[in-house]
Amino acid sequence: MKIVVDDKIPYIQPYLHELADEVVAKRGSEITAEDVRDAYIIIVRTRTRVDRQLLEGSSVALVVTATIGYDHLDTDYLREAGIEWANCAGCNATSVAQYVQNSLLLLEHERKLKISEATLGIVGVGHVGTEVMAAALRMGFKRILLNDPPREEARHELPAGLCWNSLYKLQQECDVITFHTPLTREQPHATYHLADARFFRLLRKHPVIINAARGGVVDEAELLKAMDSSLVSEAVIDTWEGEPAINRQLLERAFIATPHIAGYSADGKANATRMALQSVALFLNITKIYHVEPPALPAGLTLSDDPTERALLLYNPMADTARLRKNPDAFEQLRNDYPLRREHA
Repeated sequence: MKIVVDDKIPYIQPYLHELADEVVAKRGSEITAEDVRDAYIIIVRTRTRVDRQLLEGSSVALVVTATIGYDHLDTDYLREAGIEWANCAGCNATSVAQYVQNSLLLLEHERKLKISEATLGIVGVGHVGTEVMAAALRMGFKRILLNDPPREEARHELPAGLCWNSLYKLQQECDVITFHTPLTREQPHATYHLADARFFRLLRKHPVIINAARGGVVDEAELLKAMDSSLVSEAVIDTWEGEPAINRQLLERAFIATPHIAGYSADGKANATRMALQSVALFLNITKIYHVEPPALPAGLTLSDDPTERALLLYNPMADTARLRKNPDAFEQLRNDYPLRREHA
């Protein structure tokens, strides 16, 4: 049995060698139809487009993406071809929540945001949005408004004191709006360019806009216009339209601008690897529980007793912003060679 795997999925290869006769590890963007022709399983990340062009005529029976999102998988084709697939829902949710939390702490420290007096709007309350909500509750936001029409229609239960709200209410009342939806184009709840010209025109409190979902959820050209006209006060951007060819003007204008690494904590990566391995084991009818532990923090790292300082010592997104601004053409390299980052000491 042959498995083809993205070579940037950490900690996974020793386990795969226990399962397969042959393991081929390649950069995700370079995996070709020839590579997978005689493979039984492929394990990818977002940079591998998995569709008819890649898989037709191959022996692939299972596709696993070690990511929450799966818009890089042509699921209609996979269904048509009888190929099973799995994603790692929720694997890096706490990592993205750490990114949003620490971005908000920096906004409070360096800008005019006062968390205890602010209203936060969360658009998309799945695995990630739920963790962001939990972090916001701990941080002490004055109000938290939640928007997720599919979950509202499904009568998804919320913590006491919270309720579903229209997007219009978030536009009218929020000081910060953060997006955590998948990227979809199908109605009735398409999210492609959810934040478009009309969205920005209806903003009333000049909020901070955070996009750590998918690049296409926010229309970047319209976001820049909204910043020019002061409809938006600040932007925090981790996911970009056209990655890796990102908008250089937005890169310079955003308060925080990072190379799609919000979910890249070592903890999140270990979760994704574990979940990917469990999907493979389930498919192969193997009964095994995988435990994948991220590396420890560097010896000698001293953390503060102050919660804000402690959080930012563990992870400060300004460091990633500086690296990206210094070399925007290295977007993919910055993702592939991302340094150790832990969520907890």
